[in-house]
Amino acid sequence: MGFRPVLPALAGLLLAGAASAAVPAAAPTGRVPAVPGCREFAGRLPNLPLRLCEQAGLQAGSATSAHGTPLYVRDLPATGARLRVLVVGAIHGDELSAGALAFHWLALARERQGAPLPQPVHWRFIPVLNPDGALARPPRRTNANGVDLNRNFPTPDWERAAASYWEQRTRRDPRRWPGPRPLSEPESRFLHEQLGRFRPHLIVAIHAPYGLLDFDGPSVPPAHLGRLQLDQVGIFPGSLGHYGGVHQGVPVVTIELPNALRTPLDAEMRQMWLDLLRWMGDRLVAGGLPAR
Repeated sequence: MGFRPVLPALAGLLLAGAASAAVPAAAPTGRVPAVPGCREFAGRLPNLPLRLCEQAGLQAGSATSAHGTPLYVRDLPATGARLRVLVVGAIHGDELSAGALAFHWLALARERQGAPLPQPVHWRFIPVLNPDGALARPPRRTNANGVDLNRNFPTPDWERAAASYWEQRTRRDPRRWPGPRPLSEPESRFLHEQLGRFRPHLIVAIHAPYGLLDFDGPSVPPAHLGRLQLDQVGIFPGSLGHYGGVHQGVPVVTIELPNALRTPLDAEMRQMWLDLLRWMGDRLVAGGLPAR
């Protein structure tokens, strides 16, 4: 599977006019001041230099994890933007490459590197939704309460369907416990609140390690992002794809990186980004944005 080149006419306009949120001022030495959480993330996530994390300009969100770790967000608004995109990494804490990719993409968005669209984009990044799982040693899929956050969203008939799936299909796998009730966890509640307040037109959820591209919801899915080819794997009770894409009608692109502990090469991560932007231009903008 090779890369498909991005058309030259598509270079640079997507993030044109983007007015990024404030980045911490440089210290007199030229170094970016230390950012809370970055030493932990850079020491844990693969291919994440400390400086890249610090330059991301993370801000503590309105909630903390089950263990009290801040849930960090970075907003990149754009003047006149109607298109809003939410990128979420490391919903599962043992998928460390997913969090790292979110940081690399945040840098590309912040530096306005991408394919052009006639519509500027308001980006919102939550690079590590499950910091307790990611920072645990060894890292774990679930949050500190042992809940699989990607089975904790309020899909229809959650009480019956989520429990039945966990008991019958996973044989009570503790790594996939959906929790005692939908939105029982502070991390899933935080993301649910972000969906309500930010009202994204697109959700990009980054996972690993199946090496494919999944899609839920309206619109025509991307055929590929970089080397990842579309292979829709179905829906699961309580998953973000099921809740956002099927129940809420918001397209959800789910990226499954090939390796949970190692990112793709930098050039591959950039190609995936460019392919995502091209698809957004073809399907979300050219096709007309839904009212949200």
